[in-house]
Amino acid sequence: MTFAHYSIFFEYPDSIQYTKIAGKSNRGPRSTGRNLRIGMSAACNGECGMRTEKPNMVFFFTDDQRFDTIRALGNGAIHTPTLDALVARGTVFENGYIMGGTCPAVCMPSRAMLNSGRTLFRIEREGQGIPAEHVTLGEALRAAGYATFGTGKWHNGAAAYARSFTGGDEIYFGGMCDHWNVPAYHFDPTGRYESRHPYCVDPPTTNKVRYRHCDHMHLGRHSTDLFCDTTIAFLREHRGDQPFYAYVSFMAPHDPRTMPEAFRQMYDPAKTTLPPNFMPEHPFDIGWYGRDEQLEVTPRPPDAIRRHIAEYYAMITHVDHEMARVLKVLEETGRAENTIIVFAGDNGLAVGRHGLMGKQSNYDHSVHVPLIMAGPGIPEHERRQAFAYLLDIFPTLCELADVPVPDSVEGKSLVPALRDPRARVRETLYFAYMNLHRAVRDGRYKLIEYVVEGERHTQLFDLHEDPLEMHNLADEPAHAGRLACLRDELLRLREVYGDNRELESAFWTGYSR
Repeated sequence: MTFAHYSIFFEYPDSIQYTKIAGKSNRGPRSTGRNLRIGMSAACNGECGMRTEKPNMVFFFTDDQRFDTIRALGNGAIHTPTLDALVARGTVFENGYIMGGTCPAVCMPSRAMLNSGRTLFRIEREGQGIPAEHVTLGEALRAAGYATFGTGKWHNGAAAYARSFTGGDEIYFGGMCDHWNVPAYHFDPTGRYESRHPYCVDPPTTNKVRYRHCDHMHLGRHSTDLFCDTTIAFLREHRGDQPFYAYVSFMAPHDPRTMPEAFRQMYDPAKTTLPPNFMPEHPFDIGWYGRDEQLEVTPRPPDAIRRHIAEYYAMITHVDHEMARVLKVLEETGRAENTIIVFAGDNGLAVGRHGLMGKQSNYDHSVHVPLIMAGPGIPEHERRQAFAYLLDIFPTLCELADVPVPDSVEGKSLVPALRDPRARVRETLYFAYMNLHRAVRDGRYKLIEYVVEGERHTQLFDLHEDPLEMHNLADEPAHAGRLACLRDELLRLREVYGDNRELESAFWTGYSR
């Protein structure tokens, strides 16, 4: 079943050129009649729209999108008609997580884990690169005969990108920048990506010159529009029956939270509700108060947090709107029924929850992410409770496409859970943040341990009764047994996942005292 079978009833404002995914549209799609330089492999020739033996794949990957930011999954304050339709035609993994991060830029190790299928302490360093011995998802699909296309944010080094993709455009090698002026590269078949552009750091005060890693910039084009336009051009230009994998890696909704004004106007900060776990400040020192936490003063002013939430939602709705245009082209080119769609976020974001702004913690608002799959071989309108890490996407797509899983991959295929709602991929989940926090959760409870400058704090939450992690049970005698069991599991998983690197040793030194 394709998107044409699902109607989207939410209407975007007239000021937004929106094409409905389903049925007839009362507005035509925004023109993409630009000479986009889409790098292609020579194998992509022939007639468009032919069925392929293996499924095509389009992977939408957002930046800083928390798990509870989709209307169809219970958030009535946000407008996400495209994602709602994807929920209707696919399977939602409601317990999709990342393992955390070993640096403040959590998105970097998260993306390394996703693209390598490896666990947090077995990627190279913090994910600045993916070494050749760690086969990437794009590499595995490329070896199996796929045309692999990558656009948007790539935070794991040019060499790993070059190994992964046979084509691409508008490639951003970095973590964050101005959404309206993205320093990007066109696809370089040599894989060098060596161009640099000079710029003056602060013209009113200094003549100091630095260099951006890019070969061009599109002035005044938002990153979300840029990457979706590029993907649309790829889909229209791809020819023949060679299956393709399109990796569409957004920079949104990562700050600076800017978007076309029409989307901002959809959300009135004065009418935006604060979450129940909003706090003016965190009750104890969690050890890191860097750039993300400085986006707002402490104590957090409620009205300021409402504004941040409204802008966060506006960015997500903008992404949702642009995804609709990409999916419409899949329909128009006759590929929708043979294309697997994956949607996920690289990590969550606090935006005022627990008094925090960023993703540098092991609370669910930081490690719990959306994960939706739809397409051939995937049940429609279903949900799964199996514990899934993003690194499981790699072996899952390989199994769905009958592609061998490389030996370097540690993730577990989610196909058993797709076939059987009762299947349990793993019994517990392990989380870490730098050398400061460690956490573990089972089917109901979650333990978070903190070691900050020798001072320890412990939290225990009942996620069934307290999903917002507001009521700490660690000191209650009735939960002493549960606390002990989870601490034993934390130590067991430390060994399973190799959490013994010198870089993170300060946590375990303090924890063992």
